[in-house]
Amino acid sequence: MDEDFQMPVGQLMAGKRGLVMGVANRNSIAWGISAQLAAQGAQIGLAYIEANEKRVRPLGESIGAGLYTTFDAGSDESMAAAFKVVEDTWGTIDFLVHAIAFADRDHMKGSFVENTTRAGFARALDVSAYSFVDAARHGARLMPNGGSMITLTYLGSERAIPNYNVMGVAKAALEAATRYIARDLGPQGIRVNAISAGAMRTLSLAGISGGRGMLAQGRALSALKEDTSMEGVAGAALWLLSDLGRSTTGEIVHVDAGFHMMGLASEEDA
Repeated sequence: MDEDFQMPVGQLMAGKRGLVMGVANRNSIAWGISAQLAAQGAQIGLAYIEANEKRVRPLGESIGAGLYTTFDAGSDESMAAAFKVVEDTWGTIDFLVHAIAFADRDHMKGSFVENTTRAGFARALDVSAYSFVDAARHGARLMPNGGSMITLTYLGSERAIPNYNVMGVAKAALEAATRYIARDLGPQGIRVNAISAGAMRTLSLAGISGGRGMLAQGRALSALKEDTSMEGVAGAALWLLSDLGRSTTGEIVHVDAGFHMMGLASEEDA
C-alpha cells in the first residue's frame, strides 16, 4: 500500500463487525481491506494461520481489532474452533472476508499437465475453494439479521495464465462456489460476492514463478496503464460489504485497472 495514502475516514461501516480471514502481513490484500473497513467504523476480528501471529497482531492493534484467532483451513475442527471464538466474543457478525488460498510452489510453474499431482490438486481446491464453503456455513450461522461475504479471486480462473496452473483451477472452483453460496444464503439476506484483483505485490504473488513479470505485463496491458491499487481493491470491498452493496450478490467484480477486458496488445504495448 502507498505509504502516503490515508484511508478516508467515514461511517459507512459504523456499528458493523466482522471477521477477516487470511491476513499474512501489511502487504496482504486482506490487510488493505481490514484497514479500509476499520477507517469506516467497522470493528474487525482477525483470523490467521499461527505462523503469522507476530506480523498480524501489531497490525490488528493498530486498528483496534476486537478479536484474534488462528485457523487451519484444511481442518474442520480448526475452522469450527475459530468461529466458536467469534461466537463467544461477539455472538453475531455482519460481514466475512475470505482471503485464503494455497498451492504448492512446484505446482505453480512449468507445465500444468506434467506438474500437477492428485494430492496437490486436492490440496489446492480444499484450501482455496472448499474453505470458503466451510467459512460461509459457519459465518451464516452468526448472521441472523443478514450480512455480506466476499472472497478473493484472480483472472487465472478464466484464462490460462503462465505458471498459475492449479491455482487457476482452484479459483475457478471458488468462483462457482461463490454463486452457489449466494443462491443458498440469499433468502437469509446474506450477499456473497468475489473480487477478482489484478496482480499486486503480495506474499501470494511471490510464490508464483515469474510473478514480477505478471506485474509488469498487467500494467502495460491494462486499460488504465497502471498497477492495480490496494485502495481500489479495498474500496470495492467496502462497497460490497457496506449497505451500498445492497442488491448485489453472486458477482465476480474485477478490480485490475481494466486488464481483464483487453484483447490484443496495441503496437505501443507489444
